[in-house]
Amino acid sequence: MIIVKTKEEIELMRQSALIVSKTLGMLAKEIKEGVTTNHLDTIAEEFIRDHGALPGFKGLYDCPSTLLCSVNEAVVHGLPTDAPLKDGDIVSVDCGALMNGFYGDHAYTFEIGNVAEDTKKLIKTTKESLYVGIEQLRVGNRVGDVGFAIQQYCEAEGYGVVRELVGHGLGRKMHEDPEMPNYGRRGRGKKFVEGMVVAIEPMINMGTHKVKQLKDGWTIVTLDGKPSVHFEHDIAIVDGKPEILSTFTYVHEALGITSDEEDRFRQNALSI
Repeated sequence: MIIVKTKEEIELMRQSALIVSKTLGMLAKEIKEGVTTNHLDTIAEEFIRDHGALPGFKGLYDCPSTLLCSVNEAVVHGLPTDAPLKDGDIVSVDCGALMNGFYGDHAYTFEIGNVAEDTKKLIKTTKESLYVGIEQLRVGNRVGDVGFAIQQYCEAEGYGVVRELVGHGLGRKMHEDPEMPNYGRRGRGKKFVEGMVVAIEPMINMGTHKVKQLKDGWTIVTLDGKPSVHFEHDIAIVDGKPEILSTFTYVHEALGITSDEEDRFRQNALSI
């Protein structure tokens, strides 16, 4: 069952989402060659707690960490380790926070040093597909419309769209209805309604869409060992249209990126 939020609850969820956004922005300044994902996990937890929130992942489904850090062929759910990041790596950092009784949950894929051009293209396409999907999150459309849009955009470039892992509704629980696959058929699935909040998160592979789980019981990797990219935003339906609650602005500022990609999905200017 889809749990509809009031406008007041959506504003509380925006605060939860922005704690995650600020955490990712802080991490963007720290992510570089030689840094370990365990270090990133430690400083992320400190940052979240210092800002009056709780880590959203830690303890959820027995998750041992604040962040899920997925390097190179890892798709999602990578556990932090003491292995230093290397030049040419990519790392998806997925973060959650609990504040005001609501969860925020989103992700960004970072480049470490000199990343291969074909991997950069995968990153660019995956990020673009996130907004292609968000565009379809409107009253009257259905879950399949979002999945279809993302799938078509990425498969046109020859990439594999992961089937086993999906986006989700978001609220007082980390995972609510509906599930939000990154593939699908137009006009199929649950209908979108005013006040719903979801996390849309394309997980796109350079090669096959097939994946497997490692023996740690968490990390999902591509079956062919090729890179995978993951981006995620939290979005509400407000006045019939998508309203992004999270932001990559803090990450972009840290990395020196200029972007207006979110502007059309925000009714009011973001107050930094």
